[in-house]
Amino acid sequence: MHLIIDGFGKNKHILQDENFIYDLLDTYPAKIGMTKISGPVVFRYSGKKPEDWGVSGLVFIAESHIGLHTFVERSFINIDVFSCKDFDPKQVMNDLRDTFELVRMRTSVIRRDWEPAELEECHELSEVNSI
Repeated sequence: MHLIIDGFGKNKHILQDENFIYDLLDTYPAKIGMTKISGPVVFRYSGKKPEDWGVSGLVFIAESHIGLHTFVERSFINIDVFSCKDFDPKQVMNDLRDTFELVRMRTSVIRRDWEPAELEECHELSEVNSI
């Protein structure tokens, strides 16, 4: 499952607070039943345009990763929660909306479930392609 959140926040201080973002990425995986396998990596960056500065963060989880990018001057954030294990996307949307004080957000959930017949078909195709 892949949850994508694009949002506008009302609190620019949160969007630029590297410690806040680090702490969130450090603790949030456990709150949604995921297994953190690395410490978060968080850093401030500047884009080619001066107004494109912000903070990016990533934490690897056994199930995949959680990443985010902020654009402080635009009060904008992109968040990805990607996992091969199901989670409650509505809970995560609500949690992150509240955490980042988002006043507007757009979300998308991509399910990556494969039916058993589809998996068998993929296996057969890979055997043909490897010959």
